[in-house]
Amino acid sequence: MPVGQRNHISRSMIASPVALASPCVRICSLDAAGSLCVGCGRTIEEIANWSALSDDARSTIIGELADRLRLRAPEAI
Repeated sequence: MPVGQRNHISRSMIASPVALASPCVRICSLDAAGSLCVGCGRTIEEIANWSALSDDARSTIIGELADRLRLRAPEAI
């Protein structure tokens, strides 16, 4: 490298932690009971607070979604 030139590292080149993505599948509607989204299986509170939740909390929720959707009574949709 020529004298006087410095390596330049921009902020975009530095790896930053990636937050867990939302499980939203763009089928946004609450079931008849008003308790779960029929698309992703989250509660309205989980949806509203998703961006503020820790990765651990998001991971826990994501781990429960398949069971929530599977156990949801078909008539509750």
